[in-house]
Order: sequence, then structure tokens, then C-alpha cells
Amino acid sequence: MAKKDEKEKLVRNLEDLPGIGPATAEKLKAAGYEGMDKIATASPHELAEIGDISVDNAKKAIEAAKKAAEVGYETADVIHARRQEIGRITTSSKELDELIGGGVETQSVTEFFGRFGSGKSQVAFQISVNVQLPKEKGGLGGKVLFIDSEATFRPDRIMQMAEGAGLDPNEVLKNIFVARAINSDHQMLLAEKAEDIIKKEGIRLIVVDSLTSQFRADYVGRGALADRQQKLNRHIHLLQKLADKYNLAIFVTNQVMDNPAIMFGDPTTPIGGNILAHFSTYRVYVRRSKEEKRIARLIDSPNLPEGEAIFKVTAEGVRD
Repeated sequence: MAKKDEKEKLVRNLEDLPGIGPATAEKLKAAGYEGMDKIATASPHELAEIGDISVDNAKKAIEAAKKAAEVGYETADVIHARRQEIGRITTSSKELDELIGGGVETQSVTEFFGRFGSGKSQVAFQISVNVQLPKEKGGLGGKVLFIDSEATFRPDRIMQMAEGAGLDPNEVLKNIFVARAINSDHQMLLAEKAEDIIKKEGIRLIVVDSLTSQFRADYVGRGALADRQQKLNRHIHLLQKLADKYNLAIFVTNQVMDNPAIMFGDPTTPIGGNILAHFSTYRVYVRRSKEEKRIARLIDSPNLPEGEAIFKVTAEGVRD
């Protein structure tokens, strides 16, 4: 019996892995490596750097974690049943809702990318209001966690949209928890510390506006690209984990650049490379048209065809 208990302890505690003491375990947990499955699938060099240990010790820890990790399969009907719990948040535009399958989906990451003034932040503000609506009106009756990395969050704009949705503006503001990310490490920390407030406050939507700006500022040049992508990868995987665990929606905005390799057509390319491209469940390119009109194009989705929707941004918010 004692041997069995000892084996279970090895499975549960990172500090019992070879080469991983209590101090190293805390560093790994702070970086998002809180379970055996995360250690088992980590890169030895990355683990060594984060935990401040040798690469050999990192390799030993990874091998031990692979033996201890509980990796299993589940039948498709179980996954299907779990997906029946998915909720959707209306954007206040029927055409835009239809483009993305009925609204911004829980258990998924929805990415809107575009140039400055394209309307992506306006959609972020609108769903931050609409998620507070009851389900029969296109909401989830929940609260919002808003990570602002560009200092663009505007409470007065939220109040305008709340009035347009027939809600009490002051009550709507009280249900949006905002944090200003000052750099990429701080942004990652805000996401890592989000779990407590999610459980306490009934958060149903996390907005990151924008996802990539701080990473872009902190890692400049091709030499820093690999490090940037590794950190961004950890960040978005944590966001997806929160979405799955708490059945909430993740909505991120993304910056763009002009790709000089594109000789014909629109050279606008989202930041984040293949990591973000493969990770986003719904990827929407937004651009400004005449007057208040915006054109949204669904670039990628696992279950929806490419298409376009036209919406406008008015004083009351996003509308058809």
C-alpha cells in the first residue's frame, strides 16, 4: 500500500521528478507547466531555460513525466455531448453572426485582425456588453475579463453600447474586469492569474485587445522571432485551456503588416505566423469601407466556408 501511495505522489507532484526541486517546480508552474502532461510534451531546452536547470536534467524530467502522465482517448460521442454546452454571443449584427456560425463561440478562440480603425476593437467592446444579456437575447448572462495591451479600452464607449442594448451602463461597467498589460510577460501573467477571478465572478468571455502588440514590441528582429513565437504559443494555449475548462469564449484582436512577398492582391498579413494561424478557431479579416461600413471576411474555420459580411459601427454600437 505504501508503494502505491508513493507512486501516486510521483504522478501528482512536479517536485518529485528527477532534477526538479520545489524552487524549480514553482518556476515551471508560473510558466504554465503545472501538470505532468505539459512537462511530458515540453522541449528539453525550453524546460531547462524556464526552470534554470541543465538540459540533461530537463530530459530526465521529461522522460519521467511521460511515464507518469495520464494520456487517454475518449469516444466521439463524449466530445459531441460536451459541445452541446457551447454558447454563443451575438455581435449585434445578424450578418456578422451568421458569418461566424451564430456568434462568438465558447470553448473556442475567435480572432479578428485588421488595420487601425478597421472596427476590431469595436466588436470587442460590443460583445463585452452583449455577453451580459440573457441567453434568449444573444448573451450568456456572464461577466468579462478584458486584457488591454494597447491602452484602447474606453468605458464611455462601453456605456454608449450598453444604452444601445437597453442595459444599465453603470451595471455593465461593473461586470467588466479590465487589466492593462505593460509588456508580454505581464500579459502572460494576467492570463495565468485569471482562473481565480473566473471562478469567483462567473466570467464567460475573455477579450485580449490586442494579442500580439506587446510580443511584437518586446521581440524585435528575426533573431528574436523564435523566442517570441514560443512565448506566444504558451500564451494562446493557456487561453484555450481556460476556454475549455470553464466553457467561456476567447476573443482576440490582432495587428497586421504588409507582406512584401505578395505582389498581387491585398498584402495585409496578420502578426503571429503559423502558430496563431493554426490556433484560432475562427479567423476574421476586418477592413474599413465607405462611411460607417466594415467588411468582415472569414479566412479560416474548421466547419464553416469562407465568406463575407458587411456591418457598420454606429454611435449605439455594431449594427447591420
